[in-house]
Amino acid sequence: MLRLLWSVVEQTQSTTLLELNDTDLVKQLLRQIDSKTVLNTEEIHTVSTYLSSRTELIRDLAIARLA
Repeated sequence: MLRLLWSVVEQTQSTTLLELNDTDLVKQLLRQIDSKTVLNTEEIHTVSTYLSSRTELIRDLAIARLA
């Protein structure tokens, strides 16, 4: 699941990752993950919590890709 999650982050345009607020960023990434695999309610909560705790890192990676 972590590999899929970070793959989705890498596939998402950097500008998108930087433009969205934290809540919308997590929702967007969850939608993309959900389109690639079926998540149950517990998995959705776990992934959402994980993404919420990593939004700064996700944005740092996006900035690095733009440089």
